[in-house]
Amino acid sequence: MTLEEPSVSAASGRPEQTPATEADCTSHFVTCADREIHVTLWGEHHRPTIVMWHGLARTGRDFDTIAARLARRYRVICPDTLGRGLSQWANDPKVEYSLDFYAQIALELLDVFEVRRMRWVGTSMGGALGIRLAADALTERITHLVINDIGPELAPSAVDRILNYAGSPPDFASVGEFEEYLRTVYVPFGYLTDAEWQRMAETSFRRRDNGRITVHYDPRMVEQFTHHPEDYDQWDSYDRIVAKTMVLRGSESDLLLPHWAEEMTRRGPKCRLEVVERCGHAPPLNNDAQIGLIEEFFES
Repeated sequence: MTLEEPSVSAASGRPEQTPATEADCTSHFVTCADREIHVTLWGEHHRPTIVMWHGLARTGRDFDTIAARLARRYRVICPDTLGRGLSQWANDPKVEYSLDFYAQIALELLDVFEVRRMRWVGTSMGGALGIRLAADALTERITHLVINDIGPELAPSAVDRILNYAGSPPDFASVGEFEEYLRTVYVPFGYLTDAEWQRMAETSFRRRDNGRITVHYDPRMVEQFTHHPEDYDQWDSYDRIVAKTMVLRGSESDLLLPHWAEEMTRRGPKCRLEVVERCGHAPPLNNDAQIGLIEEFFES
């Protein structure tokens, strides 16, 4: 099935979009696997829980738009992975920047927030982590799994592209310059509003000792691909998933190739596949069409 992007307004030239209702959110710093992890929490404690885990070089704040809307009915937990955003950096990057260590953090984080059963949304790396957890440690606890533009193996050319910008981040004189850089690097996301680009910049930067602007993450996190080259080879794990599963694929994605996405509909949980048009890696989950699709899937 193909998911179209929002229709374009003739007056503005931009997609028509119903603004999400803002919900209160809180910021928490919790200790998981003896590391300080930052979490943005949306919605009330008694509601069913959604865990939303971001991509390789991003943060949990990428989910602000969708989390605000889902918080009408759910409690939404959006962590910053170790070495990203406001979370602590790894003490031992060779060991800790790996899906195994991220899984350890995730399991302890669920204990901190008293989560027994959950729905999981993972973008890129967060989707790979969801595959690993749904196959083993959380087999009976993840009821619905959304895998956003990643599969049980990765296209090498796409990995090279991502590592090229993520492994050696530049610095900038101003946040405005940094925002322009993000708009270039993340153009495959597709349409974001000006406010969303600005928020991405504001939640994605830190200052160096010389005052210049750079990215929010530890550049050594890319060493995962050197020290743990098998982390993203996960067909065996995918085949063990029993959760109801939906895969989103950007129509122009260079990371999740079409034949792998189709294979995911025939193996393991036999996922529901939705293709997001006019989008590459990865759909930003920020408009009515994409959010509505996830809402409908979670309510099924």
